[in-house]
Amino acid sequence: MKYSEYSVVVIGSGAAGLYAALKTAQQIKLPEGVLLISKSSLGISNSRYAQGGIVGVVHQNPDDNIDLHIKDTLKAGAGLSNYKITEEISSASDAVINDLITNGVEFDRDENGNLTFTLEAAHSMRRILHSGGDATGKGITEGLIRAVKSNSAIHTLEKAMAVELLISSDKECKGVIIYNKQTEEHEIVYSSAVVIATGGTGQVYKYTTNPSGATGDGIALAYEAGAVIEDMEFIQFHPTALALSPDSQNRFLISEAVRGEGAKLINAKGEQFMSKYNDKLELAPRDVVTRAIFSEMAEEKSNNVYLDASLIGEEKILKRFPTITKKCMECGIDITKSPIPVAPAAHYTMGGIKAKVNGTTSIKGLYAIGEAACTELHGANRLASNSLLECVVCAYQLADYLSFTNLDTPKTIDEGIKKMIDVYSRSITGEEYDTTSLKSNLKNIMWENVGIIRTEDSLLKAQKEVEKQQKDFKRRRKCLNQREYEYRNMLTVASLIIKSALERKESRGAHCRSDYKQTNEIAKHSELSRDVQGVTIC
Repeated sequence: MKYSEYSVVVIGSGAAGLYAALKTAQQIKLPEGVLLISKSSLGISNSRYAQGGIVGVVHQNPDDNIDLHIKDTLKAGAGLSNYKITEEISSASDAVINDLITNGVEFDRDENGNLTFTLEAAHSMRRILHSGGDATGKGITEGLIRAVKSNSAIHTLEKAMAVELLISSDKECKGVIIYNKQTEEHEIVYSSAVVIATGGTGQVYKYTTNPSGATGDGIALAYEAGAVIEDMEFIQFHPTALALSPDSQNRFLISEAVRGEGAKLINAKGEQFMSKYNDKLELAPRDVVTRAIFSEMAEEKSNNVYLDASLIGEEKILKRFPTITKKCMECGIDITKSPIPVAPAAHYTMGGIKAKVNGTTSIKGLYAIGEAACTELHGANRLASNSLLECVVCAYQLADYLSFTNLDTPKTIDEGIKKMIDVYSRSITGEEYDTTSLKSNLKNIMWENVGIIRTEDSLLKAQKEVEKQQKDFKRRRKCLNQREYEYRNMLTVASLIIKSALERKESRGAHCRSDYKQTNEIAKHSELSRDVQGVTIC
């Protein structure tokens, strides 16, 4: 097998991965450079499709402060957001936002050149920076891609997928095995610092705002390697995704910022309904708005409700939401005059690989940042636009941490790793699995049984069916192609979500149990590990 050596390997090219590669290369003199691995083309990620913006508690916004942001984050997190972590990330936002600007990221400004801020649900004030009106993720990732490409210490490998972490017998990460889609061969990459920045798990659900690559790869990799996985039951369903028909599964996001600027939710009768559910109306926390829409759809036996953006005014809509306006117009909807059909869709994974703000995990040499990680910032329900902030702050802190770490690549390979490599050196037999139909079945199981409202019966049904699919899929390690690896990972993360949801016998944030409607007095996290039987609530 072909092999290579790098001081740092970053898996994933969204905002977290790009910024981690960039800051590491800028801050540390690396003898063997940084390898940035992207499963698809560089920058194709959840980050790219983020519309609303990024939280910035910055000096250019004198009305805001860290204490207010912490308060909003903790309230949205339903008791599970960590105060110290929230304070650390909020406190770093000013420096990191300004560093992004220095590295070529452009945020929207007014006619006087001042940064402009918008409001989103559950925020007490306007603190959301945006780019290109409603293309913030695209603006950030494209700016970072330009900076990455101009840095000679960063090597990029596109259309390659990490398939197994090299874990030594003393439980240290020493590199990664990848599947190179372009050559259809497996390769070994040795490194003493492997960073997982692979994003979330939205593709395990029938309806999602996530791109096709969001198959939970990094979380599955870390779990199989023995890392601790935290709070996987908390899946955020975005309340407003474009719902043209029940057949449209990968759904275009209609940003929360549209409601922040004054759009109203209406039912099929044209009636505003949020007053029945929360006094903050359309700006209630995401889990509240999602369940309100879900309830209205069930009552009316309909596939969607509507978002009336015409109330914002045509001039402001066209300036503030050009991407959404264009997409809807392509679908025959003029949002300056007609309401947008919307419905909830799986959007964000609050849980993930248990990690600190600097990316360190329970395995030495393995780091996790961005949506694949769980730092306990988001708790049970992520506050809007905190995700991009977490991506860049954790990447920034990771680079600082690595600057004090020995980044020499492993010189000797132990027997355990040699045996792992041997598995991927051998050819495998058998026909390719029909992953299209297998994925579709899994996504239906998860949407119908582990979705917005859950019960013991629905979760046990899902568990039984997912276990059957796992049993029927014989390739637990080496697979024939990327499609099979993705399906393998989807099965793993689906199982983790179900196990965690079964153990949490309460309703909290995005996890709603109709058979356990109460919220327990003491908020606890859930943890899973291959090395520990069952789910630990702690």
